[in-house]
Amino acid sequence: MITDLGHPAFAAHDLDETIGFYGMLGIEEAFRLHREDGSLMLVYLHVSGDRFIEIFPGGPPPDPDRTQSFMHICLLTEDVHAVVEHLRENGAPIDREPIVAVDGNWQAWTRDPDGNQIELMQLSEDSPQWKTARSAEGSES
Repeated sequence: MITDLGHPAFAAHDLDETIGFYGMLGIEEAFRLHREDGSLMLVYLHVSGDRFIEIFPGGPPPDPDRTQSFMHICLLTEDVHAVVEHLRENGAPIDREPIVAVDGNWQAWTRDPDGNQIELMQLSEDSPQWKTARSAEGSES
């Protein structure tokens, strides 16, 4: 059912500082997604293969006493509709039904028993994630 971890998502207080930090680890910016009005929605950092880190601007100031910028995890699947039906049949909440998102991928949303948001994603061959991962594979050959 689930094939991989797609990405964790965090809200960054200082977007450039966060991108720079992950860059020190060899995790570079892959692409940005913008809202219809042209404003920045999020930045994708490419870890490896189909694995990314999503960074949203506008996060709260850092607080060493609590972890506060976690937003959600994304789990990849080859059939988001089948996963949603399986969850529904087993009594799990479906917070958002499958739709094609701004990046061209199918996505749906659920949450675990502790309330943590989980994005279920089925990658499209036209999506920036797919293209970035396949481009990286080609450069590693």
